[in-house]
Amino acid sequence: MELRFEVLGPVRAWRGDTEVELGSPQQRAILAILLLHNGTAASPDQLIRATWGGEAPRAAIGMVRSYVSRLRSALGPVIESVAHGYALPKPSLDLTDFQRHISAARAGDLATRAAELRAALALWKGTPLGGVRGEYAEAERVRLENVQLTVIEDLTAADIELGRHAEAVADLMALVDRHPFRERPRELLMLALYRSGRQAEALALFDETRRVLSAELGIAPGPELREMHQRILVADPALTPAETVAPMPAQLPADTPFFVGRHQLLPQITAALRDGIPVGIEGLSGVGKTALAVHVGHRMASEFPDGTLFVDLNESPDPLAELLHAVGVVELPRTQWERQTLWRTLTSVKRMLIVIDNVRDSVSALLPSSGGVLMTARQRLYDPPHARWIAMGGLDEDESVMLLEHMIGEARVRAEPIASRRLAGITMGIPHLLQAMGNRIASRPKWTIASVTERAERRTPGAPAQPPECAMIERPFKQMLADLDQEQTRTLLLVSLIDSPDIGVRAAAALLDRPPTLTEDLLESLVDRHMLESTVQDRYRFLTPVKKFARARAVSDFGRVECEAALGRLDAYHESQFAEASHGLRQVTSV
Repeated sequence: MELRFEVLGPVRAWRGDTEVELGSPQQRAILAILLLHNGTAASPDQLIRATWGGEAPRAAIGMVRSYVSRLRSALGPVIESVAHGYALPKPSLDLTDFQRHISAARAGDLATRAAELRAALALWKGTPLGGVRGEYAEAERVRLENVQLTVIEDLTAADIELGRHAEAVADLMALVDRHPFRERPRELLMLALYRSGRQAEALALFDETRRVLSAELGIAPGPELREMHQRILVADPALTPAETVAPMPAQLPADTPFFVGRHQLLPQITAALRDGIPVGIEGLSGVGKTALAVHVGHRMASEFPDGTLFVDLNESPDPLAELLHAVGVVELPRTQWERQTLWRTLTSVKRMLIVIDNVRDSVSALLPSSGGVLMTARQRLYDPPHARWIAMGGLDEDESVMLLEHMIGEARVRAEPIASRRLAGITMGIPHLLQAMGNRIASRPKWTIASVTERAERRTPGAPAQPPECAMIERPFKQMLADLDQEQTRTLLLVSLIDSPDIGVRAAAALLDRPPTLTEDLLESLVDRHMLESTVQDRYRFLTPVKKFARARAVSDFGRVECEAALGRLDAYHESQFAEASHGLRQVTSV
């Protein structure tokens, strides 16, 4: 199975969907140096200087050999010994993919350039060469971050030429804020403001730039900025294209800045989309379906050159009208049928990716004639019949801990490894819950992870004086309840009163005072909505956070009297079962 390497973020290696453990920071540094040499040999002296600088230990050569040996044990025989040192021939590397996208951007037209630059930036997972220390790594980090910044500037320039002035203004304002002395983002922002009809703001930005550069650096704006200022002053007609290029739709929400896990799901989804198969992601509310869909959309944007569309069915009063407006339709046809046929006609010659969030019913009317369709839903649908549905659960323990590290810092998480894994356990790896708890921990630098975990375990849903993270935790579960009918709600809440980890159909039937066949249908409907898990035949199990929420709601919604009556019926059922078993045992003994 092919090895893949990443340096545009933490230095990592993957064999298929499994991450390879790379060992100490020094070993990662050796690997990073070999990767950055892109197949050419690195001598032992180069490796020593890059790893330790001028403070190399006496046994540095032996240590390099030892690190290479350990890397070979982890990676296999991919590192070659050559006459002048070591080499890693033709590695599959994210930096190589990044450079390939940049080359394609330079060779393509304006729309292709924007798509390729966007795809290149989507490969970045954080600070490059993360986890590697030393002067060499720091110098490479600075170089790579400057390359990334130039690509961001090139992308915003392409967006401006494509007519996406408003989007470019927002991106450039953030860029100017982060790099106040860099002149090109300010020049592009002046142009974007001018093309958005905000000439006065563009001129005010130049005055502010002049003051900042003079006060902080003692210099005047460069020739490009001065020229842009003069052209805006005289309203140079060349600043406004004679023919406005229709913008390519790029409606996806921002990608998650630190996307974690889902390594088994990503290849399944991307492969199906490339084959033209609609894909649905199903799972419990808060499990990260939308985040995964948006992440996939950004990763695959370059493969859909006619744009990416996004529609949230929870928010949109008329999703088909939104989609038609997004592809340039101004005057909508009168009837819904005419709109559907127009949508199919327009998308028959385009390759677009449509992300449809929060699907509840048939979306056949929204399906394009060609391109990709990615849906999210709390429950699997059977229309369109040829869609491929993928069930999504929580993150595993290691991924949950990694998400916490991104949110509150590696130092705090690694200082409390047991408490961190305990927190991952009680949240069942549900990203929504982990983020709520992580935000709480981040807001309290002096609190320990263990103390926050203990507070979460003793928290009662719906109690007065709830901390803010509790409202965030409960929101998706309240939405989950709102989707259920009366019988399903009663089943979910009353069954949560059972102390046993597993729930049998007959015991649940006694508790609910319903026939076993109806009870089984109700429990299966909750499995379809990912509120229960089916373990073996006739037995079911709650996720811990769902059970805790449901149990508190059972008392508040049905009252203590009805809950105690339900538990009384359950006790009577267990007593009858015990009596039957005792009677059978006596009969066997008498024989």
